[in-house]
Amino acid sequence: MRTVAVVGAGAWGTALSCHAARLGHAVRLWAFEAEVSEAVNSRHENAVFLPGVRLPETVRAFRDVGEAVRGADLAVLAAPSQHLRELSLQAAAHLPPRSVVVVAAKGIEESSLELLSTVLGETLPDVGPLRLAFLSGPSFASEVARGLPTNVVAASADPAAARTVQQLLHAPTFRVYASDDVVGVQVGGALKNVIAVAAGACDGLGLGTNARAAIITRGLAEMTRLGAALGAQPLTFLGLSGVGDLVLTCTGELSRNRALGLSVAKGADPKKYLAERRSVAEGFSTAAAARALALKTGVEMPITEQVYQVLHHGLPLPKALKALMHRDFKEEFRGIRTG
Repeated sequence: MRTVAVVGAGAWGTALSCHAARLGHAVRLWAFEAEVSEAVNSRHENAVFLPGVRLPETVRAFRDVGEAVRGADLAVLAAPSQHLRELSLQAAAHLPPRSVVVVAAKGIEESSLELLSTVLGETLPDVGPLRLAFLSGPSFASEVARGLPTNVVAASADPAAARTVQQLLHAPTFRVYASDDVVGVQVGGALKNVIAVAAGACDGLGLGTNARAAIITRGLAEMTRLGAALGAQPLTFLGLSGVGDLVLTCTGELSRNRALGLSVAKGADPKKYLAERRSVAEGFSTAAAARALALKTGVEMPITEQVYQVLHHGLPLPKALKALMHRDFKEEFRGIRTG
């Protein structure tokens, strides 16, 4: 039996805890909410974020991050990306020197515009890139918790770290692929949430399946352009962390980011909508970070720009649609003007 620590007891962290425990690991789950910790330990359920799923008794919840990660062979950071810096700092002194850290959060730190690999390079200097991996791919939490077939990718600068994630988390219903493109896997996992907001708004406005397909395809182009500018391998965006996660998040009924776009199309104020929910739709904060990063790198990202304007500045959706559809003639793949 190996010890797996999961930092973050939202739906995704809880689902990964359930999966790891089913594989025979002892699982330590850190929860911010006292009621979640109590319910996991006494009733073996996270009724707040993943109701209806009974957790194995080998999942034990903790309120202290250091206690949760102490002695872990694998530490999974599954909290929302905007809290990752603080939580990883709390975990730093307690991680064993042999442990591999795998990031299951998806986003860009808004305050610094840094990818999470850079954030953790600052907060976990003793871990370093050779013990750090990033888990991404099309994986709704409730389906993972129910044991439905899922494919993901673990990216690391060191093949041994990716292999450790495969050895500890791979299962007949949870296939883990390896990658060495740490940047590409992170960019895909973050940007798909922004594009999913646009896809949800598209569906909410009744614009049709042609329009939704266009949003997904041109969103993939934006992800690829930004990723390439940051040093990613373009081929990565045709994989699980790119087009795979993008299609799932833009079309799946369980997508929180698609639901945000749908609600905005029906007239909801995005900030009020999010304040009324305990689960996080990462696309809101990622839209601001990705837009700022696009401006910084000189990458054209028109869908991301309009999502940012709608969510953060209240731009009416018809105006956002007009801005996208009335752009200059462009060549498809290189994005240059043709007239």
